[in-house]
Order: sequence, then structure tokens, then C-alpha cells
Amino acid sequence: MDRILQMQIFQRVAELGSFSRAAEQLGLPKTSVSEAVQQLEQSLGSRLLHRTTRRVELSHEGQLYLRRCSELVAEFDELQHLFKADDQQLSGVLRIDMPTGLAKNLVLPRLPDFLQQHPQLHLQLSSTDRRVDLIAEGFDAIVRVGELKDSSLIARPLGQMPQINCVSPAYIQRFGKPERLDDLSQHQLVNYSQQLSGQAAEFEYLQGSGVQRIRMQSQITVNNAEAYSAACLAGLGIIQVPESGARAHLQSGAMVQVLTDFNAPAMPVNLLYAHRKLVSRNLRVFSDWLSQQF
Repeated sequence: MDRILQMQIFQRVAELGSFSRAAEQLGLPKTSVSEAVQQLEQSLGSRLLHRTTRRVELSHEGQLYLRRCSELVAEFDELQHLFKADDQQLSGVLRIDMPTGLAKNLVLPRLPDFLQQHPQLHLQLSSTDRRVDLIAEGFDAIVRVGELKDSSLIARPLGQMPQINCVSPAYIQRFGKPERLDDLSQHQLVNYSQQLSGQAAEFEYLQGSGVQRIRMQSQITVNNAEAYSAACLAGLGIIQVPESGARAHLQSGAMVQVLTDFNAPAMPVNLLYAHRKLVSRNLRVFSDWLSQQF
């Protein structure tokens, strides 16, 4: 078996800690994956992985080899595309994860033109609101909306998503339309929390260079974008949502924008990936296109 392929297989097994999961993601039989790692170990004269019934773990030698191996595999991938023109069609598989609302409202409606330019590219697009593990789940990159927590991943800024405040006509009929910040004491807020934790419901707005928060009443907490919009449409409270996610509802009259002078700050959007050096051409071209959409 080709040595580069053996290194790629070893890298995926090491990252996932599993031969079967690596075989599944690579589209290879588990026996082929196991044989590739064994052949690599034999050629190096050193054991790279400790195998148990529950997990595969790197040996000390394996940790050292993985660092160099990852660099060499990335360099080989870049070398393969060294003399290819930037406008040449992409090919292969690209795995991306992004929030549901972003995929539905911004990316998927504009994706046909991009894929038409690159008919040999297969995009595997995961759209969830949970925090996926880029390495363990085999993604090339993930898109995150909002402030980033400390991470070992590399972040490429893509743009900003302005936010607006919305309610439904049914909500206005029941509670009235909030006109001033002082009115919020008599209104309801749809609370958003990915962990459905007991965090307080707060209305955020930008004042000068700082963010102000007002504690509000709330009868419902949701943990994904679809439910957040649905709760607003049902008349359960005010939501603070990216304008792109509410645009269709505003145009149809299903949502009404309120408190236009007191919007929450725009949400930063970043593309996260694992290695700073030698990003694959597929990912580089797609991320350039994605940045243009903002």
C-alpha cells in the first residue's frame, strides 16, 4: 500500500481513536485500515498505537510520529495542487458543519451556483446547533456564529450578522407592541440556551461601544434556531435574531420588527479548522466563496 495512504489512514485512526470509525469515514474495510497501520509500524520498527478492547491510544512514539505525519500529509495535499489554477474545478469530498439557520437562510439558497462551478465536488453539509467535535467527527471545518471560546482551532473571520428584535402579530395582540426599553418589564422574552440551563432571560442592546442587558420575564427556553423562530411565530415572546433569519417572515408579515433603536450587537461568523499551514484547496476556495456571501 502507498506510504502516503498509510500515513493518512494512521492519522485518521489516531484522531478518532478507533479503527472502525476511521474505516467508516474513509470508506474502507476495517481490515484494510488495520493492515495499513500494521504495515506502517513494521516499516518504522516501532509500535505507534496501543490497542485495547475499548479504545486505541497513541504510544509515545506514535505521538511524535503523528505530529510530523500530519505536517507531511498536509504538504503532500498542497503539492498535489501546486500547479492547478485557482479557477480549476474542485473535486473530492468536503465536510462542513454550520448552524441550522445559517445553512437554511444564507448558504443553501446560494449553493447551486457554487456547485455548478465545481460539479466534481461533493459537499457533506451538517447543519446542527450543537457543538460538534471537528476532529472526532471528521469535519474539514466548522462555521460558528457568535463569540468564540478559547480553542486550539484556527479561526478565519467570515463576516458579521446584524441582529434585530422581532415579535409576531399574535404577540402584539396579546401584550401590545413594545415602544421603549421601559416597556420591557411588561413583556416576555423567548430565552435561548444550547444547554437548556437556568440562565436568566436577558434582552441585549448596544449602547455606545458597550452591551447593556435588561432582565426579562420568560416562560420558555429553547436550544435551537428553528424552535427559537417557531416560539416567536407562536406569540410566546420577543426574539433577538439575525436579520437574515427573519427576513422571509418580515416580508410575509408573520413577524414584526420592534425596538429598532435597541438591537443586539452584530454576531461575528468564523470558519474554524485544525491546521494553520497548508489548508486544502477545496476548503480554501469554499471559504473564500463563503466569505463573499457576507
